[in-house]
Amino acid sequence: MLLEQVSGERKLAVTRERLGDMASKIRRAGIKKNGQERDIFCAVSDAFRCFAHRSSILLGSAWAFCGAVLVIVVWLITGPTFHFSDTWQLIINTATTVITFLMVFLIQNTQNRDAKAVHLKLDELIRAVKGARNQLVDLEELSDDDLKKLEEQFRRLRNKAEHGRSRTDNGESAKSR
Repeated sequence: MLLEQVSGERKLAVTRERLGDMASKIRRAGIKKNGQERDIFCAVSDAFRCFAHRSSILLGSAWAFCGAVLVIVVWLITGPTFHFSDTWQLIINTATTVITFLMVFLIQNTQNRDAKAVHLKLDELIRAVKGARNQLVDLEELSDDDLKKLEEQFRRLRNKAEHGRSRTDNGESAKSR
């Protein structure tokens, strides 16, 4: 048992090292591809990724929320000065619409990257765990019908496991007592 654990830890360390090497190679290759500069799409994509990451950190903070509340308070205070005019209302409506529109893209980019990272981490765990089903690695690629079938399989496995645990030594169900 201890030997298996040490062996498993060694394999995991080797896997981590290999993944680190792969990530470094990808980063280096990203700067130049076959000795040539990357195309404009890659440069824009990388710039947007960095911008989205930094923006999500900044805009997801308590300070950003306080700033938004402050803007609304200032807008409300200026209401009597502008006699609560249509222009006064148009300013906040336009600003919130534009900000919301842009935030949709930032949020979607961040969620896509996070989901992809989680999937890769889970895939690595599935591959590393002995006895795990490797067929589960690419679940996100399955159709909805296939996912429902797999969900039903897991439901049956769970019910079977719960049924086995609910029995006592004399064969009587724990729930019937």
